[in-house]
Amino acid sequence: MRAHDPASTTFTCWHCTAEVTGSLFCPGCKAIQAPVRDYYRFFGLERKLSLDTGDLQHRFYELSRQLHPDRFQRRSPQEQQCSLEASSVLNDGYRVLRNPIERAEYVLKQEGFDIGEQRGKDVPPELLEEVFELNMVLEEMRGGEESARPQLEQARTRFQDMRREIDDQLGELFRNYDESRDRAVLARIRGVLNRRRYIGNLLRDVEKELEPAASLPGRDG
Repeated sequence: MRAHDPASTTFTCWHCTAEVTGSLFCPGCKAIQAPVRDYYRFFGLERKLSLDTGDLQHRFYELSRQLHPDRFQRRSPQEQQCSLEASSVLNDGYRVLRNPIERAEYVLKQEGFDIGEQRGKDVPPELLEEVFELNMVLEEMRGGEESARPQLEQARTRFQDMRREIDDQLGELFRNYDESRDRAVLARIRGVLNRRRYIGNLLRDVEKELEPAASLPGRDG
């Protein structure tokens, strides 16, 4: 089945050859069309990093009703296939766009930034000493040294605070990009996302050592 060109907002209906502009359904024969793969265009949204998630949710529910499988049970195989593809784009797009981090990574990919390099494994220079000490404390905990627990609890609080600060910074950068459309801002966002991922990995490692203790037999709190 030939899908319409996702780079074009106007295309020809596969069923009646009428002109279709920015819609999932042909205005002439009402046949469902193959969906665009651009999540923003699919939801009819401007490509912005700061989104009204309430509006996004409303659009999601409205499109969900339009694409419900019951509506296409008696339609042609091609329409059924279009509805399946559209439902897939709907669910994937909603999952990505409602999450600020995934949304930013999606826009970065769309704008040609290589997100594959963001593996969050390179230590930010300002954290080198702290990460070295943290790894020593983690090893002590893994070796059964409960005296290291307070240090890990402090580290958890610090990393949680750092991640909140990063999220605030990202919010400001999102607004900056939406106003300027400056690729230099996107490059900064990419760097901040990489730092956030690294902090998230540290926090995960710390919580992995702290959380099991709460469920061990004989422990209070």
